[in-house]
Amino acid sequence: MKDITDVRVIYAKGFLFFLGGLLAAGLLLLEHPSFKVALLIVAAIYCFARFYYFAFYVIRHYVDSDYRFSGLWSFAAYVWRRRGLRRNDKEAPK
Repeated sequence: MKDITDVRVIYAKGFLFFLGGLLAAGLLLLEHPSFKVALLIVAAIYCFARFYYFAFYVIRHYVDSDYRFSGLWSFAAYVWRRRGLRRNDKEAPK
């Protein structure tokens, strides 16, 4: 899959994610209207945003500056490969 280069499409994609999040949170609140549910939605959004920041900024700037992530699947594959490398390092004779 090629990268999106059209700025309008990039903005449209971001706006659609925003609308999808609003719709999901709104529907949850309509089904279970309580302060607790609203607080849990806010906590989930915050935690997922921080994880995304961790996966793309923290890893690149503080752990492995050579690797460029292209998505969360790429990050998962990266973590899986590094996990295998660490396991092989522990098993290697010294």
